[in-house]
Amino acid sequence: MLIALVAASTYAILKTQAADSASGSSRSSTFTGTVLDTNEIKHIVPLDKIVSGGVPMDGIPSIDRPKFISAAEGNRFLSDAEIVFGLNYAGEARAYPAMILVWHEIVNDVVNEHPVLVTYCPLCYAAIAFERTIDGDPVQFGVSGKLYNSDLVMYDRLTESYWSQILGKAIAGELSGRELGRIPIDFTTWGVWKSLHPDTLVLSKDTGFARSYGADPYQGYYTSSEVWFPLEHEDQRLHPKTLIYGLAIGELHGAYPRDTISQRGVINDGVGGTNVAVWVVQDGPVRVYDRNVGNITLEFVLEDQRIFDMQTYSEWNLDGVAISGAYAGTQLTRIVGTECFWFAWAAFYPDTGIYS
Repeated sequence: MLIALVAASTYAILKTQAADSASGSSRSSTFTGTVLDTNEIKHIVPLDKIVSGGVPMDGIPSIDRPKFISAAEGNRFLSDAEIVFGLNYAGEARAYPAMILVWHEIVNDVVNEHPVLVTYCPLCYAAIAFERTIDGDPVQFGVSGKLYNSDLVMYDRLTESYWSQILGKAIAGELSGRELGRIPIDFTTWGVWKSLHPDTLVLSKDTGFARSYGADPYQGYYTSSEVWFPLEHEDQRLHPKTLIYGLAIGELHGAYPRDTISQRGVINDGVGGTNVAVWVVQDGPVRVYDRNVGNITLEFVLEDQRIFDMQTYSEWNLDGVAISGAYAGTQLTRIVGTECFWFAWAAFYPDTGIYS
């Protein structure tokens, strides 16, 4: 029955509903982070901006007992070009194929005894991972059926508070204002991920649900200029579906178009008082690091698909570790960002700068 609910034909109806309600959206964000109380409902965003996505709570079922297979078994249904979301955490590498998450949006996982929440919003093209603990206790999350800024709204199965995926915060309900710890996740292809992590595990299609894995109900949406649901802020500086890597550091926000990162290879920049290095090697995932080592701010350069710092000409790998030179063995601090469509980032962070 869910397939019928989320099939492309159904979204024609949802787009009409979104267009009808979009006229009420404001042009500037009203998100302040302040916990308010309206009719005894705590919230940090306007309640009328949390809208129905056209499916009921759990109408899109989360995967709560994920099964994993080897990379060799994953090759049987994944081509090298398939998009996966890669997690290298607690000593284990795992790949979550987009072809599976597009139908479920949430995986409640446990990686070496660490409760992990892997989320994907097809509308925003955003994959974000979290520590799914509240006050030290593991908590499961589900798909609420609601959207905020056309982005996935999750709910926790402890209090049924609503959580914004991109903010990583509870936006309505008892836990309003609480925030989940983020875990770095790579938006990449199966071919790249398995080359980086040959021993990776892969989320199996044996999910317990009958879904058309490999068929995408959002085909055509990803490249159009349409945004199906209301936004609090719209920004025309980029095409709405431009893929960007967003950083929120302190009170400052920056967006780096994915194409620009790929063209440059390495970007040395500063956001919110933090000196950052944004880099990608060949067709690999985007990584961001704090480029301060002690009292020294390093400048990085890409030469022949190898990363060097300009100060000592030490070579650094994709994981931010110096593998030769004066800094050999030094580990840079990784900064977790959000890779998503431009419209989504701008809706949440209207004051964002764009790197060019």
